[in-house]
Amino acid sequence: MSPLRSLIPLLLTAGILIGGNGLQGTFISLRALQEGFSPSIIGVIGTGYNIGFAIGCIYVTRVIRSIGHIRAFSALAAIAASGSIMMLLFITPAAWFSMRLVQGICFAGLFATVESWLNAKVDNGTRARTLSVYRFVDLGAVTLAQFVIPAVGIDGFQLFAIITIALTLSLVPISLTDRSSPEAPEQVNFNLGILWRVSPLATIGCVVVGLTNSSFRSLGPIYADGIGMSVASIATFMSVGIFAGVVLQYPLGHYSDKLDRRLIILAATFGSLVASLFLAFVAGSNIWLNYVGIFAFGAFAMPLYSLCSAHANDHAAPGQHALISAATLFYWSAGAVIGPLFASIMIDHFGPQALFVYTVVVLAGFMAYTLLRMRVREGVPVEERRMRFRSLLRTSAFFAKLARPPNTKTK
Repeated sequence: MSPLRSLIPLLLTAGILIGGNGLQGTFISLRALQEGFSPSIIGVIGTGYNIGFAIGCIYVTRVIRSIGHIRAFSALAAIAASGSIMMLLFITPAAWFSMRLVQGICFAGLFATVESWLNAKVDNGTRARTLSVYRFVDLGAVTLAQFVIPAVGIDGFQLFAIITIALTLSLVPISLTDRSSPEAPEQVNFNLGILWRVSPLATIGCVVVGLTNSSFRSLGPIYADGIGMSVASIATFMSVGIFAGVVLQYPLGHYSDKLDRRLIILAATFGSLVASLFLAFVAGSNIWLNYVGIFAFGAFAMPLYSLCSAHANDHAAPGQHALISAATLFYWSAGAVIGPLFASIMIDHFGPQALFVYTVVVLAGFMAYTLLRMRVREGVPVEERRMRFRSLLRTSAFFAKLARPPNTKTK
């Protein structure tokens, strides 16, 4: 681990950021419900964050190139922390939508800053270990952060203050790094048409992941509250779904490298659909059945983004992989903008189980489209694939560079 010591401040910063963001996502939904906001209004607020995230993905590299990593991070962290306090001062749907939009921009920039800095610091000898530690930090921070909510409670100002403190403290490790500042990152180009030309299936798949997974993250607490779970049970419910996302990542990825990748995409989509049917029509208000259902949903649904990205890279020409990574992130963001809005309207009209009825409809449509694409286009033979499966986070386009295999060239 000694080669990674210089990266400890960056990894600590990432852990604080990821934990604070994961905590805030669940807390805002529950607090908004307590303040009397309807599910559809909460869906709009969640959409605000995803709109901001999409905007941030496009413009953040320009900011980092203009003022450098530390200044960009400091400014964005300060704005994000201020947004948390502003939400406590102005408890209205319009104010919360605005603040979440601003925070979406900030978090897109914060993640991009940390990940581009990590990418500049690692070499081929430390890349795999750095990636493993970073994934562990991500999983641990976002999972454990959920349990701060029942420990503190959703009443009063305390959780707003804790989130603000976390975002402020994220400045400390990154400020104590050595004096060497990484070079400005290369500009991330967004060529949205290239992903559709390379792989229509991957394009639709990324949108579908945004439509479904972001709806779970934004409205899962509303579903759990609607079926009568306590705050502690809601935290467990969300944590189980998030943690389950890593269980099948590598088994599914392994078999996707050996078989037609679309078969694995189809299998993962089917598993997600069955889990959604179980949650919508079988689990009812039984807590343990809901835990089982959301575990299965997370295990199959969360790897879909990485599988779709891998499928797109199978068809990409040399030098196109960076463009593919940026485009997949943008299309996921587009789905994440729309998903919570539609799902929340369904919850408003048909009750909490409508969240997973909505998910069933979206996944069924994607399965049909996947079968259609398998009929009209041959799969890429295993021996002709340029890249293997990589488990990706949807944090910034720089994560895909961090996760790239050694000696892979991108433009």
